[in-house]
Amino acid sequence: MASSLIRHFARPVLTTSKGFLSAATHRTIPSSSILLFHRTQATTPPGPAPTPNVPAPSLIRVNVEQRKALVDFGQYVAECLPRFVQHVQMTSTNELEILIHPDGIFSVIAFLKDHTNAQFSSLADITAIDVPTRTYRFELAYNLLSLRFNSRVRVKTYTDEITPVASICDIFDAANWMEREVWDMYGIYFTNHPDLRRILTDYGFEGHPMRKDFPLPGYTEVRYDEEQRRVVIEPIELTQDYRKFDLSTPWETFPKFRNPNHDDSKKRQEAKTPELSQPVAANENKK
Repeated sequence: MASSLIRHFARPVLTTSKGFLSAATHRTIPSSSILLFHRTQATTPPGPAPTPNVPAPSLIRVNVEQRKALVDFGQYVAECLPRFVQHVQMTSTNELEILIHPDGIFSVIAFLKDHTNAQFSSLADITAIDVPTRTYRFELAYNLLSLRFNSRVRVKTYTDEITPVASICDIFDAANWMEREVWDMYGIYFTNHPDLRRILTDYGFEGHPMRKDFPLPGYTEVRYDEEQRRVVIEPIELTQDYRKFDLSTPWETFPKFRNPNHDDSKKRQEAKTPELSQPVAANENKK
């Protein structure tokens, strides 16, 4: 009702603080935006400029009570397991991370699952990252979920290519395939695993694809052989390495910034000029 009255009375010409709006432009502007424009112009008093120390607005809504509860819970775990917990931290996305020693993986995971104040009964994921510059190049992460308290926790530890890590298949049955995937992709060995085999790559695959020192094309290629009528695995052949690629463009984009060492246009012109000058010299000799 209010919007129809506004359109009826404001149809000929609308006046604003910045000028006039015709009826044609008013048809494309909703009435709510016009009222909001007048309201903001009238109610916002001129004030000082914002100080640079004020943090920028963030799209992530941080629950202060939940964050405080997670911080308290992390300190509680560190006090209960001081032998294994090395550090407790909160991420920028309001997530709790517990950094532990590799020897305490089984004990810490069992504590987080079975303790009354934790009850992280769901194993969401097991993953790892590879940082070859570190002494312990692999960083192993366990993501746990507590359905009872509606909270998540991430347990992190470290290892290298030689040092094995304890398996948690006796605690979570879902860890069976997750640990097989980490073993297949990164080569992290898990002790006391019931069936530690590759799960993503093929039989006879050499190496671990997610390591930083693993080449992008790999070592072997898989194709179907028409003569043998089966899938064969052969050493990879990169025939494009022997091709000659001419990457010069006929449209010169930056002629002033071309490297003179790689500019072949002058050499081509010099090669053509002797051919053009030879007939001229021959004609002069005949004369």
